[in-house]
Amino acid sequence: MTSRTFGKLPTGETVHAHTLSNASGSSVEILSLGGIVRSLLVPDRGGRLDDVVLGFGSLGPYLSPHPYLGAIIGRIAGRVTGGVIAADGRTWPLPRNEGPNHLHGGVRGFDKRLWAAEAVARKDGADSLRLTYSSPDGEEGYPGNLEVTATYTLTADNRLVFETEARSDRPTPVSLTQHSYFNLSGEGSGDVLGHEVRIAAAEYVPADAAFTLSDRRERVIGTGADLNRPRRLSDALPGIFRAHGDPYLLRPVGTGTPSAPTFAARVHDPATGRVLEVHTDETVLQFYSGVGLDGSLSGKSGRPYGPHAGLCLECEGYANASVAEGFGDILVRPGSPQRRRTLYAFSSA
Repeated sequence: MTSRTFGKLPTGETVHAHTLSNASGSSVEILSLGGIVRSLLVPDRGGRLDDVVLGFGSLGPYLSPHPYLGAIIGRIAGRVTGGVIAADGRTWPLPRNEGPNHLHGGVRGFDKRLWAAEAVARKDGADSLRLTYSSPDGEEGYPGNLEVTATYTLTADNRLVFETEARSDRPTPVSLTQHSYFNLSGEGSGDVLGHEVRIAAAEYVPADAAFTLSDRRERVIGTGADLNRPRRLSDALPGIFRAHGDPYLLRPVGTGTPSAPTFAARVHDPATGRVLEVHTDETVLQFYSGVGLDGSLSGKSGRPYGPHAGLCLECEGYANASVAEGFGDILVRPGSPQRRRTLYAFSSA
């Protein structure tokens, strides 16, 4: 692992960039600010390396409003209906920072926090980075002092492994995710409408015009949300709600956390041959098509990010699980840490 200074915050604190690499030439650069994946280089079918995540070339744009490019999201990823959470018979109001809902941890969630970083020694020799953040009781309205660890590992076979652990001194809901925008043709190359997307889910949760979750499990078969067979994004978008994407439920209620990550999604770029497979032990995959990108932000390439310049595969718990029954358990209790693992496996075809 190598590290460098990426810039300084207005408070004077230093933001570092840490690079993990492997023998094949693949690499990932992660910022201590928000645990942001700033770049991710993987080979295409001919061995050419390209950066396949959206991001910025300098610190400044990350300090201005942006759509969570590459960041760790928490305490709760997604939209919490009405900004209300519950634990052990009590409720807490959270900031409503997107219309009627609480989005992605609030006004200043984990994506905007400075994380401590250290290299991790592994038996297999893979480069690994451990980030830690202490979220105090009451931060963004959440109860309990929360200790969070997020570990990134780049393996020899081009898997980016994202592992989290959360511990709290009070019962509190936690659902973290990694919010990278992927473009398998390369960052700044255009849109991902030609990418073929498959999501292995029998059910999803529809939302209303404000993207407020309905807390209803509905079958995807026969709907525009059905991506169980690979579909070009351009073909699928007309049937997807507001061309945005839905939260997909990855396993039946009551099955618990699997002992190992299971297959959730596959994206293939016919132009370069790159393939991204996602395996996770989370219960939800929020698919986002990048429709909200409007060209106002320019990335590392200097080119603007227009609609669908990248897509997101956000593996997480169900945002309303603390108040809605039948969607799994996202509560972290004293003495019972929450551990989750997601793999982003890159190959070519």
